[in-house]
Amino acid sequence: METKVAVMSIIVEDNETVEKLNKILHEYSEYIIGRMGIPYRQRKISIISIAMDAPQDTISSLAGKVGNLPGIHVKTAFSGVKGNE
Repeated sequence: METKVAVMSIIVEDNETVEKLNKILHEYSEYIIGRMGIPYRQRKISIISIAMDAPQDTISSLAGKVGNLPGIHVKTAFSGVKGNE
């Protein structure tokens, strides 16, 4: 199956949702290349970047699940690089 490289940017405004977010990310861990989290204490938010290599449907599914969590905002950028699993 063809895969794409993408980066997902997540902004967490509600810390009560972090446990649900981590559970969802764990479900997709086989597709995650790397993850970086930055707590921005002055603004009381967290900024998370997720690098992925997965089928486009899988990336979109993850973005949809994350985006439906309260207090979470997500955007995804896709690379033009394609590969095969």
